[in-house]
Amino acid sequence: MKILLATVYHYPHTGGLSVHVATLKAGLEARGHEVDILSFTDIPEFQQKAAVRGPGFLMNKVSKGKGFVFGLKQRKKMLQKLMEAQKAKNYDIVNAQEVYATFAALDAGLPVVSTVHGYLTFEALSAGNILKGSAEERFLLQQEIEAYRKTRAIITVDTRIKHYVKKEAGIEGTAIRNFINVDDFKPDAENKAAYREKHGVPADAPVFFVPRRLTKKNGVIYPILSLPAVLEKYPDAKLIYAGTGEAMDEMKKLIAERGIGENVELLGAIPHDVIKEYYALADVVLVPSVYSEGVEEATSISALEAMGSGSPLIACAVGGLKEIVDHGVDGLLVEEKNVEELSAAMIDLLDHPEKGARFAAAARKKIEDEYSHLAAAEKYEAIYKASL
Repeated sequence: MKILLATVYHYPHTGGLSVHVATLKAGLEARGHEVDILSFTDIPEFQQKAAVRGPGFLMNKVSKGKGFVFGLKQRKKMLQKLMEAQKAKNYDIVNAQEVYATFAALDAGLPVVSTVHGYLTFEALSAGNILKGSAEERFLLQQEIEAYRKTRAIITVDTRIKHYVKKEAGIEGTAIRNFINVDDFKPDAENKAAYREKHGVPADAPVFFVPRRLTKKNGVIYPILSLPAVLEKYPDAKLIYAGTGEAMDEMKKLIAERGIGENVELLGAIPHDVIKEYYALADVVLVPSVYSEGVEEATSISALEAMGSGSPLIACAVGGLKEIVDHGVDGLLVEEKNVEELSAAMIDLLDHPEKGARFAAAARKKIEDEYSHLAAAEKYEAIYKASL
């Protein structure tokens, strides 16, 4: 089959959607399919600024949320033109990665199935892009429902989102939980010392790694709040973040207020292949997601990558994280926003490294058995064929 994976956002970019697209492409190609990716990155930079970012910024100054919705509409129009220009490639199916990529494919006259990674409206509220009770909130929810009803098939990345689509649009989707490339993300402990030297991380320091976009729903402030208690017992402990987002300023303020600047490193966005090295050099990975404006973590790719990489994992017991982590067997689950419980779990795994090693071994086996990109690609392929 000739398959087009399409998104109105940038590709590649920091975040789970971009990783999902890259990993799905690898799985489908391994099964013999021809796969292209079309994204907002394919639009010339000057057009992005002139048609989307500039006008959107000004509109948001006048009325919060108007520029955000305007930007989505413009991205859709621009992606649609790219699709129309590529019709000669005769794609068998377009797999749209969100609502406005779905509309772009529909208006371009292309056969489309849609993957739903989250909740467009609620996530816009959570990020502060639109206001609660606004016309923009009502409009985006209507757009979600329309897209779900018009696409040929719905795929969701966890069962909660499947239920959400059914509740809002009356459409029965297929839940295919997120997945990782099990050949790329695998245990690499033998290179732990080398990676620490490469990235300037002290050889003997306990290291907690947070591979998260710095946004409210990812709970990124809570490891900072939990670290002082850990430092009382492990004063050399390091907390390292990889990601960017609107929570950066708040995080910097909290770090300064607690006087822990020497123990926390904010890397910003780093290449995905470098993320693998941080999984290997870390002693524990944290995925501290929280409930925010009705938004819950889906089947977290960061958590799956940590589990596949042989890194002991502590995650919050929300959303899809409860589906993938078996507490006390292949990781630890803590109550969201519970600073004391997170501190205790962090100390526990430093106190008992053999427990972390046991969790990591069980997690790797689970990833191989249940979250392989090859197995997921086979499921996607079946849905594509059924939609033709």
